[in-house]
Amino acid sequence: MAPLVKKGRVIKEEMQIYAIGRIGLWAQSGAIRNLGDLDQPAVRVIAIANPRVAPYGQAAVAALRRVGLWDKIKDRVVYGESIRQAQQFAETGNADCAILAWSLIFDRGGYLIPDDLHPALRQVAAPIRQKGKNTKLAEAFIQFLQSDAGRAIFAQRGFNLLPAPPTLRRAAPRR
Repeated sequence: MAPLVKKGRVIKEEMQIYAIGRIGLWAQSGAIRNLGDLDQPAVRVIAIANPRVAPYGQAAVAALRRVGLWDKIKDRVVYGESIRQAQQFAETGNADCAILAWSLIFDRGGYLIPDDLHPALRQVAAPIRQKGKNTKLAEAFIQFLQSDAGRAIFAQRGFNLLPAPPTLRRAAPRR
């Protein structure tokens, strides 16, 4: 979002965090079950998203540094241009495992990396500054992200949620 704010394309004052992403370790074989397993000689290639451009890659490096593994394994890390490409490396066997967005693997097994090992992965939405024919649709989408239905979808897919904004909290029905 920072480049869009800098270019004045979104309304910074109306940015909203709608969920917090998480990361997990996944191997198609299922044999790699925690971060400590990455130090095994049998784990030759570990895929992550490129930390220069991808927040999930930055989170992966931070977690590996925090547990003291980065310097031991950094020569075995390959970078995908996106989190999806890192996932593809692991799915095709070109990497033994990958550190990915938990939302991509929460239902496929793997190891959820504790949130305190990496910076928060804030999922942010903001209305665009230039109004156009789809402005109302975009505003409705942002409202959906923070609605009960939207929040339920994120929760089901492994995201952490912030408390609902006061304007979206539902009052108990009056009798």
